Amino acid sequence: MDHRLSFPKEKIKVVLLEGIHQSAVDYLHRSGYTNVVHHARALPLDELRAELATAYLVGIRSRTQLTADVLADTERLFAVGCFCIGTNQVDLDAAGQQGIPVFNAPHSNTRSVAELVIAESIMLLRGLGDKNGAAHRGGWQKSARQSYELRSKTMGIVGYGHIGSQVSILAEALGMRVIYHDIVPRLAMGNAQQLGSLTELLTEADIVTLHVPQDPSTHNLINRDRLAEMRPGSYLINASRGTVVDVDALADAVRSGHVAGAAVDVFPREPKSNDETFESPLRGLPNVILTPHIGGSTVEAQRNIGQEVASKLVNYSDQGTTMSAVNFPQLSLSAHKDAHRLLHIHHNQPGVLAAVNRVLTGSEANILGQHLQTDPQLGYVVTDVDREHADNLRGDLLAIPGTIRCRILY
Repeated sequence: MDHRLSFPKEKIKVVLLEGIHQSAVDYLHRSGYTNVVHHARALPLDELRAELATAYLVGIRSRTQLTADVLADTERLFAVGCFCIGTNQVDLDAAGQQGIPVFNAPHSNTRSVAELVIAESIMLLRGLGDKNGAAHRGGWQKSARQSYELRSKTMGIVGYGHIGSQVSILAEALGMRVIYHDIVPRLAMGNAQQLGSLTELLTEADIVTLHVPQDPSTHNLINRDRLAEMRPGSYLINASRGTVVDVDALADAVRSGHVAGAAVDVFPREPKSNDETFESPLRGLPNVILTPHIGGSTVEAQRNIGQEVASKLVNYSDQGTTMSAVNFPQLSLSAHKDAHRLLHIHHNQPGVLAAVNRVLTGSEANILGQHLQTDPQLGYVVTDVDREHADNLRGDLLAIPGTIRCRILY
């Protein structure tokens, strides 16, 4: 594909879907990107294809699905921003093979999710959800039976990344003992203790909270066997990914009383809109808190996510910087001044860099700087040259075998 930015930034169409926070629009405007189309919801497939056909940058949340087929119809699109933590709604391999980096916000909603976990822990141990519901129906469940303090209980954290470690800090501040399990060694926060196996954690924890990514290794991580390993009368919280827990098995464990309660924010199947009925085997169960995937849905988190992802899109569009892209070789680049910047994206195969440099040598372009980064599938060469020769180089660079895309930043 041939993409060069020889026109003003205000001509670059940016499509934002699913009510992305105004902070993203404001950041784009401040950066010179004023041609922003802002939709409050996800679009039906036909409308989505129509918008993306003329878009250079797109921002989505969790409902919009950028499949290989959808991406194949985008002639101009050169970057995707996921204004959330997860990126499983994008076919990352297909995007990479089209030379489209995908950015996300892995840290901006960390505090919001961690606070929800702590709030749900207190609610579960006090049975507040059921007591609240009863009061709304005119009931009066005044009793200390099966109502406990959080202090002195053991919080078991599965996945000790940014969110898990924040939960750890807050839990310990409330007087809890904290244990955690991760597949890699992690530096403990405070007095938290890393355990060597998930089984060990499940058998010791009063509350188990999950903070793992969605991948084949975590699919139904908490299944019937794992639920049976949990200590009787313990609680489960899932604010990670819906595929991590076998919800049918969890429903049975709650009915039997082996699991005393659960709080679930993510589900294997979620409604595509607020108008669709939510179905789950967990509905109607005692001391089960069900929330509609709102772990990161706070004003503060959405504002921070908007700014973070918008800045990554702008940095890539303006400078070619790909740091933190989830499917792309990562380069941190400074501003280019008095130069044209050539962005050459190619399949990672032998000889491409040599071919790029042969083109540059043959053109007698003055090379001011060059950077190369690769991953197993892709190579990314960024070259700054003097202004005199850039237009003459474009065609020759596109003709190099293995080239996916070439952009020129003026």
